Amino acid sequence: MRKKVLCFALLAVTVAVMLVGCGSSKKKSAASSTFVFASSADPVLLDPALVSDGESLRITNQIFQSLVGFKPGGSEVVPQLATSWTPSSNALAWTFELKKGVKFSDGTPFNAAAVCYNYDRWYNFPATLQNPAVSYYWNTVFGGFAHPAKGNPGPDKSLYKSCTTNGDSEITLNLTRRSSSFISAIGLPNFSIASPTALKKFDANAGTVDSTGVFHPTGTFATQSPVGTGPYMLQSWEPAVKLVLVANPNYSGSKPAISKVIYRPIADNAARLQALQSGEIQGMDYVAPQDYSTVQKDATLQLLKRPVSSIGYIGLNQAKPPMNNLLVRQAMAHAIDKAAVIKAIYGQTGEVANQFLPPSLFGFASSGVPNYAYDPAQSKALLTKAGLTLPVKIDFWYPTGVSRSYMPDPQRIFQAFQSTLNNSGFKVVPHSAPWRPDYLGGTQSGKYQVYMLGWIADYYDPQDFLNVHFGSATPLFGFKNPKLFAELAKADAEPNAALRTKDYEQASIDVMKFLPMVPYAWGSSALALKKNVLGYVPGPIGPVNEPWADLHFAK
Repeated sequence: MRKKVLCFALLAVTVAVMLVGCGSSKKKSAASSTFVFASSADPVLLDPALVSDGESLRITNQIFQSLVGFKPGGSEVVPQLATSWTPSSNALAWTFELKKGVKFSDGTPFNAAAVCYNYDRWYNFPATLQNPAVSYYWNTVFGGFAHPAKGNPGPDKSLYKSCTTNGDSEITLNLTRRSSSFISAIGLPNFSIASPTALKKFDANAGTVDSTGVFHPTGTFATQSPVGTGPYMLQSWEPAVKLVLVANPNYSGSKPAISKVIYRPIADNAARLQALQSGEIQGMDYVAPQDYSTVQKDATLQLLKRPVSSIGYIGLNQAKPPMNNLLVRQAMAHAIDKAAVIKAIYGQTGEVANQFLPPSLFGFASSGVPNYAYDPAQSKALLTKAGLTLPVKIDFWYPTGVSRSYMPDPQRIFQAFQSTLNNSGFKVVPHSAPWRPDYLGGTQSGKYQVYMLGWIADYYDPQDFLNVHFGSATPLFGFKNPKLFAELAKADAEPNAALRTKDYEQASIDVMKFLPMVPYAWGSSALALKKNVLGYVPGPIGPVNEPWADLHFAK
């Protein structure tokens, strides 16, 4: 059954939603307690506008708030710093009523001017921060800058036009075109509102970008002084050791029951589980599929499964020949044995994928998708038809020090693909890089020819999957396809839910015909917690929307 979502009704109906409480009335307003949580990698940075990885967003989601957010456990848009929002008749101007009496953790008042300062900051990013690998979400959701660096899109390509204040408690975001996914998109932690005082004081925009697209800040906002309105604030961060959050005394919602959270990066799955079993930590993410039964049999632990909402894929960078040849990309698709990988590595956490959209999402195409069955002979025939001499050498990259729902064991998955590719007319040259910071920066800056990557939903809308990846030219895939770009833009702008669904079904088929990547797994993931940890709500968009403010320990 496809999941029904609310976001595409937003343009048809005026939305006026009153702010709901931020915490549970059943828990104590505050308590002296510590929760230690481990995941597979460090955050990259703590400035949400400059990151795209789940670990960074997991932490920034506790420190910052956006105008809107998502209901825990689902994809419904709910109020956060805005209490209500109303579109104009042409849906090009959205007016937001803001929550009153809110302060940033540094004591700076939250108001309309602060909201517009943040939106204008992103729109006016200096050339360094316009790099798609740095300001990934601005580039993919809004696109375009007020003063574009050479080669970057300008105001004529931007969804964002301006932000205007109407007193202290109301702002209007003006758009250049209609977008049905706009409201959901700004619920991302990447569009969180930061203290203008702190952004200026700690030089948030200062730094350099290396050849792989990794931002190295010279200011301290993104590493030592991230200031938001969320339930927690940063106390300290020792990369590769621990990150400590403490309750924000200026938080406008119900005070967290847990006053301190310690986040620890533990790359090895077995080591994370051992730390949980020993009591060294009280929670962990990305339980390895083979460890599900171990957790379920342990009377002191609980397993929390997320819905299937991620996609694992092999990226094919068309800027690096011969990946610009469709026949070669088709050969790649026929050269991997998806089913064998799912059975051997994913177990109950994965399904064989035939397209980029997960089957629970509207826009999923139930028929008409090209069939790229595992067929080494067909792969060799396609390579020969492309005029290439076998074996065709390819540089294939995979990450280390990370585990994801779409990629629970990157090295084993890569080795399986390497074996079948080498038997299908290719000669794989293996490469690897640490997830933080090299691998992500390398993929997003277009450094790699062939690579393993994936996507976990930020908000449950096909725009977040198809438009974000294939709706414009990005270094990630290295292609320009105006027809596909226009098709996806039309689907996003369509206000009618039924028509929008049909548009995305066709777009999903067309993406698989063009084949900028080879999808191989729809993945889910699970967390494990001590049995006495209560209030954790796993959701389809994972760490992007799993707040810690509602956690508490059983008495």
